[in-house]
Amino acid sequence: MTRLAIIHTGGTIASKPVASGGVAPQASPLDLIQALPELGDYTLSVHQPYQLPSPHITPQHMHTLRNLVLELAPNHDGIVITHGTDTLEETAFYLHLTLREEVSVALTGSMRHALEPSWDGPGNLWGAAVAATHPLSRGRGPLVVFGGDVFDARTVTKTHSTALDSFGGYPGPIGRVDSNGRGPELHYFNKPERMQAFDPPHADTHVEIMYTYAGWKGEGVKEALERSDGLVIAAMGTGNVPAEVLPLVEGSTKPVVIATRTHAGPVLPVYGYPGGFRTLLDAGCIPASFLSAHKARILLIVLLSLGYSRAQMMDAFKRVVA
Repeated sequence: MTRLAIIHTGGTIASKPVASGGVAPQASPLDLIQALPELGDYTLSVHQPYQLPSPHITPQHMHTLRNLVLELAPNHDGIVITHGTDTLEETAFYLHLTLREEVSVALTGSMRHALEPSWDGPGNLWGAAVAATHPLSRGRGPLVVFGGDVFDARTVTKTHSTALDSFGGYPGPIGRVDSNGRGPELHYFNKPERMQAFDPPHADTHVEIMYTYAGWKGEGVKEALERSDGLVIAAMGTGNVPAEVLPLVEGSTKPVVIATRTHAGPVLPVYGYPGGFRTLLDAGCIPASFLSAHKARILLIVLLSLGYSRAQMMDAFKRVVA
């Protein structure tokens, strides 16, 4: 039988109402497994390194998860990770950066909890199990599976706060899991890509994100650089900020990465006015290319833990999104 490891980390998929109000992760992994008889087709091993709502997940938790995946991978045909949706894309991207592409992993979760009539947990778990163990998934690195759509961990993002089809991202799904009435079908729309896996010793470096807005004069940039190991700025458009921000990052001894606050697209050195990305690039800032600010932060944490120089970071950001 196909060997499947399921790693439970908490989130809505493991949540039930609590006496104090609202819901919180508290369900046993067995509750979810028993809700999906189709898992009887697999030889299962079940693991729970922690039980957390996803806003409580830190890069250190991601690193712990990565090490567990590496431990389990040689003895399993696929690994499914259940995770809260709020930071799922960040954990998926950390795994994308730090696992070899031959390790077959699929992350999933749910937008509804188990006591709601529209609970999507079992269906998402089934889709993730199919994707994680399917031969066509080999060489694709970590995947995110929601509502039958299969996403690349590099590009996926949460696009809606409540909808069942809350995951998307430019350019869209790379595959699809469906049932043909007799069993599952998995189709991919592209071929696997070769990826570089980083091997960070830890994820303890501290990187902050600042968000650009109209009228911002860079309040908080100086303090953020003082208390952190690096900074990501979610800039406007193709990487532009108000003029007052430029002298605050110019010549910084700590890396400053410029991403875009828009939902898709790269940062590019189009504009040469003070604060335009051309001037930020000349000031030593690092372009995040197509990465969102929160994914750029994850990559910067990995690179800082490896002791990369600014030039090495520039090259790494280019290669990760190439």
